[in-house]
Amino acid sequence: MKLLIFAHTPPPHHGQSYMVQLMLAGFGGDRRKQKQGVAKNSSGTRNYGIECYHVNARLSKKLEDIGDLRFGKLLLLVGYCLQAVWCRFRYGVTAMYYIPAPGKTSALYRDWLVMMICRQFFKKVALHWEAAGLANWLETSVSMRTRSLTYRFLKQVDLSVILSQYNRADAEKIFSRQIRVVNNGIPDPCPEFDRQLWPGRKARFATRRKLLMGETLAEGDKQHTGGSPNVVRVLFMALCTRGKGVFDAISGVALARQRLAEQKRDVSLRLQIAGTFVDGQDTAEFDRLMAQPEFAEFIEYTGFVSGERKERLFKEADLFCFPTYYENENQPVNLIEAMAFGLPILTTRWRSIPEWFPANYSGLVDIRSPEQVANVMLTLLASEPGDGLRENFLRNFTVEQYLNGMAEALCRLERSEPERHLSPVPTSLSRSA
Repeated sequence: MKLLIFAHTPPPHHGQSYMVQLMLAGFGGDRRKQKQGVAKNSSGTRNYGIECYHVNARLSKKLEDIGDLRFGKLLLLVGYCLQAVWCRFRYGVTAMYYIPAPGKTSALYRDWLVMMICRQFFKKVALHWEAAGLANWLETSVSMRTRSLTYRFLKQVDLSVILSQYNRADAEKIFSRQIRVVNNGIPDPCPEFDRQLWPGRKARFATRRKLLMGETLAEGDKQHTGGSPNVVRVLFMALCTRGKGVFDAISGVALARQRLAEQKRDVSLRLQIAGTFVDGQDTAEFDRLMAQPEFAEFIEYTGFVSGERKERLFKEADLFCFPTYYENENQPVNLIEAMAFGLPILTTRWRSIPEWFPANYSGLVDIRSPEQVANVMLTLLASEPGDGLRENFLRNFTVEQYLNGMAEALCRLERSEPERHLSPVPTSLSRSA
């Protein structure tokens, strides 16, 4: 199967571009960059029978530029479309993969242009819904003309790949001929978890639980804890915006610290914030907070991190806090990474997120609820060691499962199977799991 991938890879780095990068690498890379007649599978494990021709449709160099309407971006986009059409005839590529817009006007205009120019040249079109919320946005926030043009350019695509049952409505809104559920997945960032990370994590949990219950530590309790078991390291790692929950995380940790002080518990909380601020108002608000000693004493801001530094933050953390209510949230990769490192996770009952977790998982809170963040944080610290979430990652969110799922869906596209709604939510992710 010859597949045109019309999507960008990092930079800028975010969940969507990272998933495209993993898929492209797993399917053998861009054939145009390889020597003629030599197929390369950089995953090193399997030939999926898919030849990729990549149009790296990057319109922004930095996260801050995403969503800006600029004439230069329009010219770039037209150039990418012409490149896609050239691949169609030069290499005989007949199927096109594309990631549609969330509920944002500028991104929707991009989709219109790409579909208007490119769709007529490809026999099959697959949409990969990495963001969620387009269906509701079309019904509640735009004009009839906008809805009409969206249906005209996007309706009845051959395949929609969705990440969860929540955003099935997006695919159904445009009358997709096939709909399949495929989870995102990443390479295991902590394959040594059982041998190297879990013993220390378990020792810290046991010691912390004693302290939270007001017990006195015995002589050997601090062994294997990595030092300072009474200091709880809470990690927030994401784009630093109000919608992603950075200020709710700050308020929640501050309230939890206050309650621990009132209870006279020998436990202190520190919040590590890793990510980029892209909004001027959010930056100003964060600077104002950091100028106050009562916040500066427990917050450490590292900015954007990657590679070994990112890995170290995950390994050193005791809890991952992500109280998001971002309007286009679907299946954020940072939560998958936190699961992979076996961290207890505090996050929201927002969009598709509850589908990921076991039934009655105690780490979910309502959106915009710092009080709940504080209460649930203290509960998790004494009740959730995190190893069960590590198992959830291994069952559902590895890169191998992601590639297998995408390959199966795309190959069904090539075979033009007529069924819709072919894939149910994995049983381990259902609410009855």
